[in-house]
Amino acid sequence: MQRLIQILWPSFLIAGVAEAVFFTVINPQELYLFGKTVNFSATATYSIGFFAFWLVCAASSLVTIFFQRTADEVNHPERS
Repeated sequence: MQRLIQILWPSFLIAGVAEAVFFTVINPQELYLFGKTVNFSATATYSIGFFAFWLVCAASSLVTIFFQRTADEVNHPERS
């Protein structure tokens, strides 16, 4: 459970910051996806953007946790 918190909490915070910065610069009604205008409401666009940023940030945190394992944890996973 602690590792899950170590992945999700920092990525949640950074996703919030990333969304704020992104949507400060980009108007959600002017977004294009595969060459077509995104026809979602502003709230839906903000929500989808937040979860996309959260997913990317969580993947980054997951890779960090993965590479922090010690040699003993890698070679003998039943001990940890």
